[in-house]
Amino acid sequence: MGQQVTVVIGIGGMGETLARRQGPGRKLVLADFNEAALSRVADTLRGEGYDVDTHVVDVSSRESVAKLASDAAAVGTITQVAHTAGLSPTQAAAEAILKVDLAGVAFVLDEFGTVIAPGGAGVVIASMAGAISQGHFPAELEGLLAHTPCDQLLELPFLSEPSFAESNAAYAISKRGNQLRVQAASIAWGARGARINSVSPGIIATPMGQEELAGESGRQMQAMTDASAAKRLGTSGDIANAVAFLLGPDSSFITGTDLLVDGGVVAALRSGNLTIG
Repeated sequence: MGQQVTVVIGIGGMGETLARRQGPGRKLVLADFNEAALSRVADTLRGEGYDVDTHVVDVSSRESVAKLASDAAAVGTITQVAHTAGLSPTQAAAEAILKVDLAGVAFVLDEFGTVIAPGGAGVVIASMAGAISQGHFPAELEGLLAHTPCDQLLELPFLSEPSFAESNAAYAISKRGNQLRVQAASIAWGARGARINSVSPGIIATPMGQEELAGESGRQMQAMTDASAAKRLGTSGDIANAVAFLLGPDSSFITGTDLLVDGGVVAALRSGNLTIG
């Protein structure tokens, strides 16, 4: 099979933890928009003995993602892909969130779906916001999110409606779209003998998560944590454990699904023990 390659897109808190977890004995291809941060993480990992290549990527550009997929395939056999890159509602306006979180995931699914090796697996980091949104959108809308060609995805008329002009709403529909597109993409990935799933984290104590907690939604997020069964914030390690399972051989019969890793927040909502405005 040759040198096995693990691709990690997005090297924030979750991405760096995943790279460290999945990288031993493999070629690690790390990709991010922030070149300085990418170099810092890569240098740290190289100092710990990891074999690392870096690529600057703009996931909102199909051409950029296609080049990343091609370059990664040129160095070995791609058997693992973890896509963690994204923008939160406190980091960006709705338009940027839709480009990165919605279209960016669609581009990654399409482009890496053409280079993933038989027996390989991928994971997309979605969000519990997508699970909370489940059932809130009409079936026709969800069908369009799942199956519209990725180059036309941002042209869907409903994404221009005022209801999605606010960052939180754009984030929620993007993350629901991630879950739906992973489900749809599992057919094409399966034709190559590969699997693709998503993980939907709850409130995680990464720098992005801490930024959200300090923002306008912080009080509501703390209420969610307090009402959950776990009653704590998640960690990057919690997410890495879930991703490692979905990338590994113990999940060989699991594809096209979403794993909710939220400490029980969504369960509290669905049971009526928690309400959100």
